[in-house]
Amino acid sequence: MKNWLLTLTSLFFLSNIVLAQPSDFYDNKTVQEIKITFQESNWRYLLDSLRLNGSRFLLGNAEINGTKFPNIGVRYSGTRSFITGGKRNGLFIKLNLVNRTQNLQGVQSVRLSSALRDPSMIREVLSYEIARDYMPAPKANFAKVFINGEYYGLLVNVQPVDSKFLETGFGSSDGTFVKCNPPLDSKEPADCKKKIHCNLEYDAGPNCYFHNYELLSEYGWDDLIELTRILNEEPGKIESILNVDRTLWMLAFNNVLVNLNSYSGAVSENYYIYRDGFGKFNPIIWDMNLSFGSFKNTGQGSDLDLKGLQQLDPLLHETSPTKPLISKLLKNDEYKRKYLAHMRTILYDWFVTEKYMTRAKELQGMIESLLVNDVNKFYEMEDFSKSLKSTIGQKSKIPGIEELMDKRTDFLKKHPVLSVIPPQFETNFVAGRGELESKKVEDFKIQTKVSKFTKRVHIFYRFEGESAYREMPMKDDGQNFDEQAGDNIFGAIIKPEGEASVVEYYFLAENAGALSFDPPKYMFAPHRIGLEDLNK
Repeated sequence: MKNWLLTLTSLFFLSNIVLAQPSDFYDNKTVQEIKITFQESNWRYLLDSLRLNGSRFLLGNAEINGTKFPNIGVRYSGTRSFITGGKRNGLFIKLNLVNRTQNLQGVQSVRLSSALRDPSMIREVLSYEIARDYMPAPKANFAKVFINGEYYGLLVNVQPVDSKFLETGFGSSDGTFVKCNPPLDSKEPADCKKKIHCNLEYDAGPNCYFHNYELLSEYGWDDLIELTRILNEEPGKIESILNVDRTLWMLAFNNVLVNLNSYSGAVSENYYIYRDGFGKFNPIIWDMNLSFGSFKNTGQGSDLDLKGLQQLDPLLHETSPTKPLISKLLKNDEYKRKYLAHMRTILYDWFVTEKYMTRAKELQGMIESLLVNDVNKFYEMEDFSKSLKSTIGQKSKIPGIEELMDKRTDFLKKHPVLSVIPPQFETNFVAGRGELESKKVEDFKIQTKVSKFTKRVHIFYRFEGESAYREMPMKDDGQNFDEQAGDNIFGAIIKPEGEASVVEYYFLAENAGALSFDPPKYMFAPHRIGLEDLNK
């Protein structure tokens, strides 16, 4: 036992190791190489035993893209994807198990997904790539994995949602941090609601939360309970504790991509929530290998067939009391319009343009030759080749990605709640100093021209260095830098505060049937202008 079961106290004397850093470990245009070496030849049996009897690690060494990492810990990963005696289970590698400073580009653990029930092998990488256009989401690529000199297989390398991820995405990592992956095989404590999983219903007491959620921060149970209380009992105050816009992006993403192994499916799971420095919880999606309809149950009846997946209701769970994150938010008309606007953005960015298929083919082309030599792969190469266009499996019936999304795109485009034409932005103008003017511009006079029948326009702005946006209505009355009343040109004047000289901003416009944003990806790429630019 002592040869293979790590005892932490015996290894802390090891000196710190300076590691050379390779290129981006999560670059989705490259394939990583990971070589693991165990002292034991029966490592499969040992990893099985450790996985079945807890979550301890088998000690080994690793070489990642040529950089050596001694004394790392390895265990099988996954809950329902783990297979006893499986030849190709997912792996979790803890680089800093012994040497606490050992890392790869700041990353201290490596998560390798087996891509179970994904004959295309690309669901996870493609889904995360789409998600990152609209919200903080993990990076993912592929990794060739060798164990004791033998090719273990081609796995999906997914960035862990850890402190580094939180710092990058939210600017902090010390807030309340919760993993929403409920135990599905254990009985709820007495007096708790039954089978609500991680749906954010308000429950009877702390024990109910202890059972369903995993707290990853040092504190925060009371924060989580308060989130569920406000969401369910005082939804009008929800913006005080929840980043509603980012939540609507996640829900829109899940629906468009038929990602039902998520909050939007039968079991409310596979997401994290993090409370940022502004006191607001932010959802973070996780575990994408069953996206694009590989998991088929919404919690309303039996599994959906292909047509049911293609025609999944864009307002799924709109009135469901067991999905308060959807039903409570969509009951608010403005939130509902934002949600539908986000669905349109994702739909037209990736699916109407068929950008998703271009990228899917690129990803498959990158890994095809590597998968040929993977003797432990779950599917034959014939299934891999057909998996974009055809359903694979007589029982599992995993839909082809194009087969699913081609007809789903047509369905969503024509659906009454999405076919309404939203306001169109035509111009965006900020007044600068005239060529012969001597007086410097000291504020931001901003206007935008929109299509007819737009009834309101708001500008959201923040000064450089700020994270939270402020909201201001824009006017079309001829008195607020908008030229003439009723000309569809809306204006606003923003006065800098203190030393502020740069402003970031975006617009929201609404007509009788829909709303839209400019720029559409305002959360990551807002408009930006500085006084220095205006005074040139």
